[in-house]
Amino acid sequence: MPRPKKCRRVCHFPDTLSFAPIEPANGRPVISLSLEEYETIRLIDREGFSQEQCSEQMQVARTTVQAIYAEARRKLATAIVDGCELRIFGGDYKLCDGSESGCGFRSCYKQTYNRMVSQLKGVNHMRVAVTYENGQIFQHFGHTKQFKVYEVCDGHIVSSEIVDTNGSGHGALAGVLTALNADALICGGIGGGAQAALAAAGIKLYGGVSGDADSAAAAFASGTLSFNPNVQCNHHGEHHHDHHESHCGEHGCGSEHHCHH
Repeated sequence: MPRPKKCRRVCHFPDTLSFAPIEPANGRPVISLSLEEYETIRLIDREGFSQEQCSEQMQVARTTVQAIYAEARRKLATAIVDGCELRIFGGDYKLCDGSESGCGFRSCYKQTYNRMVSQLKGVNHMRVAVTYENGQIFQHFGHTKQFKVYEVCDGHIVSSEIVDTNGSGHGALAGVLTALNADALICGGIGGGAQAALAAAGIKLYGGVSGDADSAAAAFASGTLSFNPNVQCNHHGEHHHDHHESHCGEHGCGSEHHCHH
């Protein structure tokens, strides 16, 4: 029986999930780059890591990194030389939560968020984040400048705090929520890539919600929040692709129109 693959740690989702030639690539195959393949390119070619440093960051053996990196470079070369569309999705990975005991970056933005919510959550304790602007639910997840984070215990909100995202991009926002140890997100519109990032982090999505943030959080706490399980976002012409993800700890968005927890 083959040994199960070990999940490779990825810092955050890329902001852009697909690249295509200006001229239509009719009849040419779509090249799929996994999240861990993308991460080796980012760390080694963009950040200047050695393969050994990359293996430490991704928490896998150096030989594994070598194989992933070689395949990633081959796919990039094929896409460029043959003029194929390149899409980034899927893989065997887990998102870094920014904990100082595991994160290899001393200045990682997620470590600040992680320290903010270092307290442990009880059995009936949940943490829900809401995209936030001037008391309302901000309608475009990828551009939100703030989250309002609510602590929910036994069906009641016990505390809340507004957290700045400090200009984090689409892919990094899921990392912010991971570092905040959020269980759920309430938002308006959200693209397919961000949904996949939340699923990778095990964060339950309640999209398509508008209006007063405090009221929505209270409805979530009581189990009466109305939301759209099939929410999509094409804000500013963004195009998102929905693909099957094989990351660790995947959770779907759910099919109910009222929350239950």
